[in-house]
Amino acid sequence: MQPLEAGDPRTIGAYRLLGRLGAGGMGRVYLGRSAGGRTVAVKVVHPQFAADPEFRARFRREVTAARRVGGEWTAPVLDADPEAEVPWVATGYVAGPSLDRAVAAQGALPEGSVRAIGEGLARALVAVHALGLVHRDVKPSNVMLTLEGPGPRLIDFGIARATAGTASLTSTGVSVGSPGYMAPEQIIGKEVTGAADVFSLGAVLAFAASGRPPFTGDHSAALLYKVVHEPPELDGVAPGELRDLIEACLAKAPADRPAPAAIAAALDGALRTPGWLPAPLVEEASRAAVALLNLDSEVVAGAEGYGPYGPPGCPASVHHAGTRTGGGGGSARAGAEPGGGVDGDRGPGRRRRVSCTVVVSVAAALVALSGGLYGLGLLPGTGGGDGHHPLPTGSKPSAPASASTTTPSPSPSTGPQGTRDTVPKELLGTWKGTTTTNLGAPGRFEITIKGGKTGEVVARDKSVIPLFDTDCGGDWKLASATDRSLVLDTAGGPNPAPGICSDGSADERFTLNPNGTLHYRSGDRAAGNPEGDLTRSP
Repeated sequence: MQPLEAGDPRTIGAYRLLGRLGAGGMGRVYLGRSAGGRTVAVKVVHPQFAADPEFRARFRREVTAARRVGGEWTAPVLDADPEAEVPWVATGYVAGPSLDRAVAAQGALPEGSVRAIGEGLARALVAVHALGLVHRDVKPSNVMLTLEGPGPRLIDFGIARATAGTASLTSTGVSVGSPGYMAPEQIIGKEVTGAADVFSLGAVLAFAASGRPPFTGDHSAALLYKVVHEPPELDGVAPGELRDLIEACLAKAPADRPAPAAIAAALDGALRTPGWLPAPLVEEASRAAVALLNLDSEVVAGAEGYGPYGPPGCPASVHHAGTRTGGGGGSARAGAEPGGGVDGDRGPGRRRRVSCTVVVSVAAALVALSGGLYGLGLLPGTGGGDGHHPLPTGSKPSAPASASTTTPSPSPSTGPQGTRDTVPKELLGTWKGTTTTNLGAPGRFEITIKGGKTGEVVARDKSVIPLFDTDCGGDWKLASATDRSLVLDTAGGPNPAPGICSDGSADERFTLNPNGTLHYRSGDRAAGNPEGDLTRSP
């Protein structure tokens, strides 16, 4: 995301603008916030369209229709003003990378991911077409991969259709649709129906599966010629049912293409498969969400007293979580670049920083808004690749500035008795229980402790998050021991899913209570210092 320029407005309608997400042939897109705190993408059309009465009439009709689409599979239209001096439309902001940026960063996606994206987009088109609408511009940059909701989102309604056929469109040379993803009938000027969106969907899936579009050319004229007259290039798509479906979508004749409902039925269940979004893209979506929180924190800092990054005590990996975007984005097809530089010393009166436990919990908090990992019983209490904890669910603290620096309460258990270099037999076995972070977020925790010496792996926790197909569980090494306590080290080794799993801690303490339960206290601040009593499993 780019900062606002001198000529950019600071407010549009009821929305305060935070920055510029991008610009295209038909308008500019800004990131904004309502007075109630909702983050939106505000698209403002170019002035030449505003002067066209035909455009205004179309814009008004299309916005009215787009409002009815809803937000399950799309970025919903929340507000608009077709009568403004320069018409604008506000949609829900989708935090996450667009498909084109995801493929540019990660390469071709696994077949399971492509099938899931296809199911989500097909269901989006079912909803759109049921209202008598045609999207007209289904392409990778209009497909957002997000942790929110049931699957990918199809964005960018309201302007492309409104500009179709206007005098302004002809005079400026702007075309509706994107070369390489437009249906043949769009290119040659025939009637455009929902079948055109199906053709575009096939091209999008071919791109996701192979890493390149099915039609290429040195210039637009050559590219458009291939779309109309030549077969698609699908060598990069593995033979099988998915390729057959893509080929059917890319049929030249609209009547030969499958209906969106048939596509959704053919791919049914793909979105329910754990891990449909690969871990690197889950991380990217998490980074986009963290960057959004950082930006929002900066905007409200004057009123709330907080800046964009964690407290001075946050580990560096948390402190800079919002800056390693790698091309994340939001619901603007120009592709936002969230994040920014590290918040430096502001001198006397500088703003305090947001609690690191709040910052690193955004990915889980986003999902919690749509039902919640914890509410679905999918979020364990702790764990990690090599003992990394899943990040906390982000319950709001009553005092954010001090939440991350809160020291866990002293253990009520009996004190150490005799130093040793092996695990005491009283602590062997599998222990389960409920833990609570320093922000009050509950979770479930299970760990199996076995015999061993200092420096050896003596434990492993169970911590699989089915929603992301991510296993944060790992090995825990013995750092020190007494007759009734252990200190385990989980900080070694790579993090299997940054943004979901924390980086671990060298101070994971287990102490036997007088009643036979085991008190657990974690030193992992990024995970919210989970703490609780565990019971031995039979």
